[in-house]
Amino acid sequence: MSAASGDLFADRLTAARSDNCLRDPLAEVFARVTPAWKPVTDAFLASPEGESLVRYVDARVADGAVVYPGTVFRALELTSPDDVRVIIVGQDPYHGPGQAQGLAFSVGAGQKLPPSLRNMLKEVEADTGATSQCQGDLSDWARQGVLLLNTSLTVEDGQPQSHAGRGWEALTDALLMHIALRPRPVVFLLWGGSAQRKRVFLDKPPHRVLTANHPSPLSARRPPEPFIGCRHFSKANNLLLEIQPGTSPIRW
Repeated sequence: MSAASGDLFADRLTAARSDNCLRDPLAEVFARVTPAWKPVTDAFLASPEGESLVRYVDARVADGAVVYPGTVFRALELTSPDDVRVIIVGQDPYHGPGQAQGLAFSVGAGQKLPPSLRNMLKEVEADTGATSQCQGDLSDWARQGVLLLNTSLTVEDGQPQSHAGRGWEALTDALLMHIALRPRPVVFLLWGGSAQRKRVFLDKPPHRVLTANHPSPLSARRPPEPFIGCRHFSKANNLLLEIQPGTSPIRW
C-alpha cells in the first residue's frame, strides 16, 4: 500500500470510527431492545443462530472491523408491534460513515441521499402530488407506524452484504412473522427479490401485500414491476382505510 493510499485508508477509518459505528457488545444491544419486541429478540438470542451471530459480530469488531450502525434496533424502538400499520422490508444497512441509522432506506440528517432513497422520495411526490416531509431521515414515517426493517441489521464499512447469511435473517423473519400472526391487519411493501422471498409467510388474510422492483436505479424502471410509477404510497393509504376503517393516512 502506498503512503497516500495508507493515509486515505486511515482517514476513512478515523471518520468511520467517530461516526455511527457499533461499539457495544451485541448482547448488550439486544438487552436494550424495547420490551414489546423482547419476546422475539430474546428467543432468537437464546438460539444457536443467535449465539453464533453475537460471537461473529463481536469478533469482527474486536478484530478492528468498522460495523454499522450503532443503533441496531432503532426500527423496533420507534415502532412497537401494536403500532405497526405498514412494513417496508429493506436489504442491509448502508455501508458508509454517517449513513445507516437502524431504519431501512433512511439516512441521518444532512447526509447525501443514496440513489434508492432518492427514487423513493421522487415516487412519493409523483404519487401523492406533494413533496415528502422526510428529506433523508425517515424517522417520522416510523413514528406513524411504518416499520422500516432491513433483512440484515449490521454491515461492515465499505462492504455491502458483509453480514448477510450470519443469522440476522432468522431474526428478521421472526419479527415479521410476529406481526403477520397478529390479528391487526397491516400492509407489506416488498420491493425487490430479497424482500419478496418473504411473501410466502406474509401474504395471508387479513394482511395486504404490494410488490415492485427495488428502488435502486439498477432496477427501478425495469419490468416486470417497475418501482417508478408503482404508486405504493397512495395505494398503501387506500388499503389502510379498507382494512383499518377510520385510521389516519400515513403522511409520506
